[in-house]
Amino acid sequence: MNKLFFLLLSCVVVIFSACKNENPKQHPNILWITCEDISPFLGCYGDEQAHTPNLDDLAKQGVLYSNFYANAPVCAPARFTILTGVHASSAGTMNMRSQYRIPDEWKTYPEYLQEAGYYCTNNSKTDYNHFKPGKFWDESSNKAHYKNRASGQPFFAVFNYTTTHESKIFNYKPEDLKHSLHDMVLPDYVPDRPAIREDMARLYDNISRMDKQAGELLLELEELGLKDSTIVFYYSDHGGVYPRAKRFLHRTGTWVPLIIRFPDMYAHLAPEEAGGSTDRLTSFVDLAPTVLSLAGINAPDYMEGSAFLGDYESTPQQELFLFRNRMDERIDFMRAITDGRYRYQMNFMPHRPHGQYLEYLWRAASMQAWDKAYQNGECNEAQSAFWEAKPVEELYDMGQDPWEVSNLANESEFSGVLTKMRSKLKNRMLDLHDSGFIPEGMMKEINDSSIPYQFTRSESYPLEPMLDLMLAPSTSGGEYKDKLLAGLRSENDMIRYWAAVKCISLEEVSEDIRAGLIILLPDENAEVSLMACEALYKLGEKDLVLPLMKNHLADENEWVVLLALNIIEYFAAADQMFLQTELEGLLKDERIKYIVRASDRILKELRN
Repeated sequence: MNKLFFLLLSCVVVIFSACKNENPKQHPNILWITCEDISPFLGCYGDEQAHTPNLDDLAKQGVLYSNFYANAPVCAPARFTILTGVHASSAGTMNMRSQYRIPDEWKTYPEYLQEAGYYCTNNSKTDYNHFKPGKFWDESSNKAHYKNRASGQPFFAVFNYTTTHESKIFNYKPEDLKHSLHDMVLPDYVPDRPAIREDMARLYDNISRMDKQAGELLLELEELGLKDSTIVFYYSDHGGVYPRAKRFLHRTGTWVPLIIRFPDMYAHLAPEEAGGSTDRLTSFVDLAPTVLSLAGINAPDYMEGSAFLGDYESTPQQELFLFRNRMDERIDFMRAITDGRYRYQMNFMPHRPHGQYLEYLWRAASMQAWDKAYQNGECNEAQSAFWEAKPVEELYDMGQDPWEVSNLANESEFSGVLTKMRSKLKNRMLDLHDSGFIPEGMMKEINDSSIPYQFTRSESYPLEPMLDLMLAPSTSGGEYKDKLLAGLRSENDMIRYWAAVKCISLEEVSEDIRAGLIILLPDENAEVSLMACEALYKLGEKDLVLPLMKNHLADENEWVVLLALNIIEYFAAADQMFLQTELEGLLKDERIKYIVRASDRILKELRN
């Protein structure tokens, strides 16, 4: 009997132990607190102007990331990058408020979390910059809340606060400001004007309000007894909202705060002790694989980010990739890479200034004040650079020059750094099959018949030849002249387009290049013709160009029309008058609001 008893007891112990070992580990709850349009203007980041006690306290309880970047300096492409773990520039979704298709097999990170048993909520902003049918969230509204999950179900919840959005500085009473105008530390690249100080003070007032909202959400989490089982993230959706920040690829537009608090239950996942900081390079594209890793999920191969926490944490990256294309009605193209100290930028349209007029941005009194100061000749060299043609390459030592006003690209002592960073940027663009070289009119046509992400991975997309063409010196002589002529004569639309773009910024143009541009004027691809028009207009060939511009303003492809308007913006007033009737007709164009904004801008300038 005793032997039988002990045998049964042993079996029970073995079975109990086996069951215990087979229980899955407890998934952490994950709470994201996000805000809009701020750089690391928080007390915990050393900003003495900021009053942010709740987020400062969160940093004392958690880990502060000092090298966290938005891959794009504006919301929609940045959010796409977060949602998918794929750079928007890789997927073809980098232009602001575009709706291009992505591969059907891709899933968003909340879909993977839902499959693992999570209840996923979003309160409430979406703005994901792509078209894909389907439901990403269990709840997505301004009432969405993790409290609605099933009993015992882990949750992933996003609460996004718009309190700091740029629109909040458009209308306010200066006498209501809480922060002192005299305490504002202005960037080195802007003139000291009352309107700029006022907008900065308003931004800090809004940050204080946002901090209070974050504190209330954290208190609610604690009152519900969930603090000890929830990993909390706080970050901003890109930099801003002072001049030359949001929308611009500078450090001011891409460097953002990130704080993560790990409760005791998950303290082993933290990279540092509570109250510590890490300088590990991280960016938005890493958020999806990191959240999946925290939930015990290995990210799919197509995701381009790297998990920096959890079961599948990867080796730290050495560089981060940043991108920018069309912002609202203004067309531009630039790419950058940073190793945390240096930031290198290539401007593929150097003839366009950073300071292109954007209707929405110019609603800020600070932008109007800076614009006026420049027009009145009241800006120094650093303050004027924003309004003038861009250098082809920019290189900054962010440790020594946090406002990025001293371009080191032409300094001989930094030639080694420049060469290294240029090579790394080129290789990264090739690795990602960067879709930025596809003009948006062509992108629309590609999207009608295929998926842009897949197109850029086909032989139809000549990325490396275009990169070689655009990275070559801006000269019309010698070996490069032959390469440029070959580009103008290429059978590929995109190569012809970028060869024409390159000609715009040449200091001297030979007669055979001029002739090559003239041949492109009747090109069957409207965007190729338009870039030839711009290059030839600069060369004084107005009689050839202006009649064609009338035709392009009537194109059935709305993105061709927008490109034409971007070009006409820089025509002389007399030549804009030649197109006045067509411009007035576009004020009623209902295809995209950007056509109306760009047309209205030109006409207002004519009336003034």
